[in-house]
Amino acid sequence: MRNRRRWKRVLIGAFAGCAVLADAGAAAAQAAASTEQLAISTPPAGSAAWVQDHTFGRTLPDPATTSPAAAAEFFASLAPTELDRLIQDYPLVVGNFDGAPLGLRYRANKIALTAERDHARARAADPKLDSDTRQLAVSRANDVEHLLSPDRQVLAFDPRGRGLVSEVWGDLADAERISVLVPGSDADLGHFDQTVEPLRSPAGMARALYTEEQKQAPNTRTAVIAWTGYVTPSGLGPDAVTSRLADVGAPRLQRLLAGLKETTRPDAPPALLCHSYGSVVCGNAAPEIPRAAASPSDVSGVTDLMVFGSPGMGVQSTSELGTGVHVWATRNPSDWIGNVPYLEVGGLGHGADPTGSGFGAEQISSARAVGHNGYFTEGTDSLHNFAAISLGHYQDVVRPAPSS
Repeated sequence: MRNRRRWKRVLIGAFAGCAVLADAGAAAAQAAASTEQLAISTPPAGSAAWVQDHTFGRTLPDPATTSPAAAAEFFASLAPTELDRLIQDYPLVVGNFDGAPLGLRYRANKIALTAERDHARARAADPKLDSDTRQLAVSRANDVEHLLSPDRQVLAFDPRGRGLVSEVWGDLADAERISVLVPGSDADLGHFDQTVEPLRSPAGMARALYTEEQKQAPNTRTAVIAWTGYVTPSGLGPDAVTSRLADVGAPRLQRLLAGLKETTRPDAPPALLCHSYGSVVCGNAAPEIPRAAASPSDVSGVTDLMVFGSPGMGVQSTSELGTGVHVWATRNPSDWIGNVPYLEVGGLGHGADPTGSGFGAEQISSARAVGHNGYFTEGTDSLHNFAAISLGHYQDVVRPAPSS
């Protein structure tokens, strides 16, 4: 047993060490200080009281067990006054309920965000708390305040832990094409929308994609979701080299997609863009993504799944991902993730390289993209390709240049 633990520590050190050597000394300090994260798999706060509330004359659907389809049916049966009461009494439940009407979720999450901001401000002003705690509260209040701008459409918000938040660009209910961005490590409320280096944040990447889609197809109604709906690894510690957090995140991604099926009507299944550790989540979720009903504009009914800066998808080839997805992959030469071992040993590592010749993914160019977070930079082949694939304009996809 002792030798097994020592071998596991050696493997973790090898995986993290490769990333550290590629990404410089600052990452080493981060890796050393990082700790395992507590995954969130339970329904949001207020769910227990919701289930026990019988004042509506009917049983409210259990957020832990109700399918998005059943949730959509339930919310459709309510009168406007009943809906208003639910979002006032249970904003976190309604705001996170996949299958609930989109506009209702946006309204509920504004109420939940306002409550969280006010709570954080009260803690920041509490003299009984130490200065570090008060400063953290100031940061939390500022992060939430930005999301309360009138133009923000927050699809989901959960204040637990580091904070989960998902946001929409475009008219999601009326979109012909929908894209879902699944981010990797260090994505949370505090890092969701960064002013400095915005393309390191889910919101910055989503904005860039939405802008590029509008540029390529100005007459197509599109929507982009930045989905930070799972607890991501923090830094380059143990969580980054195991699938533990992805195992919990994948069912949450599947529920999101099932909810979109009930509340949106795109011409094709939503496209998934999976960055870094997010590709582990997507790989975990892929086998349970069914083929959508064929439509005139999408005869295959297959979900486009783009992976970039990926440490692996938890499999050895696309044949293990089911028939519901078509995988596209890219990695630019300066991305440090390419120095991470592409293997899986004893639960550590994430399998084969999606950009490898034997993996089975369709390779796309990321020319002019620089580093692990440069894939959404304006003028890069990667950004162009992400938009083209999301739009279904496969003839416009740029392939990698032939090796010399």
